Amino acid sequence: MPWDVAPTPAEDIVKMREVGRLAREVLDAAIRLVRPGITTDDIDALVHEETIKRNCYPSPLNYGGFPKSCCTSVNEVICHGIPDSTTLLDGDIVNIDVTVYHEGVHGDCSETVLVGSRVDASVKDLVHTTYVAWDAAIRACGPGVPYSRVGGIIEDIISAKGYTSVRQFCGHGINRRFHGYPTVLHYRNNGNYGVMAPGHTFTIEPMICMGSSKPFTWADQWTATTVDGRPSAQFEHTLLVTDDGVDILTPKTPQSPKYFWET
Repeated sequence: MPWDVAPTPAEDIVKMREVGRLAREVLDAAIRLVRPGITTDDIDALVHEETIKRNCYPSPLNYGGFPKSCCTSVNEVICHGIPDSTTLLDGDIVNIDVTVYHEGVHGDCSETVLVGSRVDASVKDLVHTTYVAWDAAIRACGPGVPYSRVGGIIEDIISAKGYTSVRQFCGHGINRRFHGYPTVLHYRNNGNYGVMAPGHTFTIEPMICMGSSKPFTWADQWTATTVDGRPSAQFEHTLLVTDDGVDILTPKTPQSPKYFWET
């Protein structure tokens, strides 16, 4: 049942910390590549190379028929964008979603990145507000916290700016399975999705839209865009509930690219 969340075994938590570190390294390499003129296929090729270099497998590749090694979601694409010949332009934003599989477990993380120097101030605010809401939700995690609380924290922050949270996609449990329980909704709800406890491993990954949050799924059965063509932003970490709080298993390091508001 959705509220029956099993803890990740201690021996797998050690592996989750390692795979989280590796996923972060791959995502960082992809972020460094982003600039006007490259294609999303270029990002995918680098993600694949960097993943294999670390003796990992790119979890998205062939997952449910997904044809590439990562997701690249540009501008109005909410999630699951398939890398292709699309060229990134100065003023775009792109979310890069990386998951790697190593020694039997998965590590999942994503970040929305500015392309070039001409991103509109309103889009920058969307990206930054998405980060702020995501970070606040993570900080609220710990033993005894209902998973349903996450969405309200996010919605309080983003709705104050007039933004909306996508309801059709959610955070998820992750360990030996790519996707499992708990279900983590990113909007206010009172669903019974369980209570956080030590050993739980899961993602928080809100998809926040400037306009309508209703998705339109393309004929490829993967790419989901906003119905009004307005932009969407997302961030994601893999998390571990500890005895006294939460650990981020895919954290940035001192060598990671900075967020645009930190530079």
